[in-house]
Amino acid sequence: MRVKNFKLEANLDQFRLTIVGVNEMFLPSFAVLRTRNLDEARDAVAQRYCDHRLNLVRGRQVDVSHNHVRGSHVSLNLLGYGGDVAIDPGELQDFYLLQIPLTGAARIAHRQEEVDATPECATILNPDRPTKMEWRHDCTKLMMQIDAAFLHRVARESTDAPLPGQIRFAPKVDLTRDQGQFLKRMAITSAQAFEAGTLPPVSQDLQLMATEREIALALLHHQPNNMSHLFAAAPPPMTPRSIRRALDFIHGHFSESIRLDDIAKATGQHPRTLQIGFRRALGKSPMAYLRDLRLDTAKFHLSRRQIRPRISDVAYDCGFSHLGRFSRDFRARFGQTPSDWNGG
Repeated sequence: MRVKNFKLEANLDQFRLTIVGVNEMFLPSFAVLRTRNLDEARDAVAQRYCDHRLNLVRGRQVDVSHNHVRGSHVSLNLLGYGGDVAIDPGELQDFYLLQIPLTGAARIAHRQEEVDATPECATILNPDRPTKMEWRHDCTKLMMQIDAAFLHRVARESTDAPLPGQIRFAPKVDLTRDQGQFLKRMAITSAQAFEAGTLPPVSQDLQLMATEREIALALLHHQPNNMSHLFAAAPPPMTPRSIRRALDFIHGHFSESIRLDDIAKATGQHPRTLQIGFRRALGKSPMAYLRDLRLDTAKFHLSRRQIRPRISDVAYDCGFSHLGRFSRDFRARFGQTPSDWNGG
């Protein structure tokens, strides 16, 4: 069960697209709405975002297309209204929203600033500031929705200190500059990974958890915000190569009795540096990662239906030396005891 090395990379040259090409390219397997009814569109979009007002500005009809996939703390959406519409969501309250126009244009009013959003200029909306938008009929956006509580937790772990208040991003994201291009590649590649099945939208999947933290850290470090000085002053993180070396060691020795010092020695890192690096990259300590990997592996083996293995054999083979602790941890992670799972 080796975690694949997921890289947020993509080629921007391929994204000069028509609206039809966008719908075919981004998350077609996750289509949730196709309608020409404005009320139906309002209700369906509100279920995945928040209550909002949606009105036609010109014309008599919309042609709404919405693809949506949800992870644990981040969701990706492809949305186009196919008509000139005005949208008033007020305050988003519990999430941030990165909106990347792939075709067409929109005007966004947020934080007393107006932004003309185009394929060269994206926007990010803050949860505690009101927003009003006008989308043109040819506007289709790839949008990344990030839970505010999750983003703040990642920020606190990144700085290893309490935050002085709410994080607020500058609304304008310049997609012609390196930092904006990185955020666009991040969103595009995440959408492609969901569509290809290499990034599963399954709660507590280790790869999904690592990717969502990478997304949050990318926003904190690449988009100007009121706490950018804190993130710039934070100690440098472990390199991806060091994290990869630690993961390789854990995956290669998870069935053995290994300790934090063993992982640190294998990666050439101080144990404290290793702990901070794992929390920043994966949201958990190295030993918590090891425990979850052992549990995931045990669950996989207990899922065998033809030849049912003995629970004690699975526990010992996966590195657990105490059956009571194994049963307790298994229930905490999966909501069932090993015997319940094995007998189902």
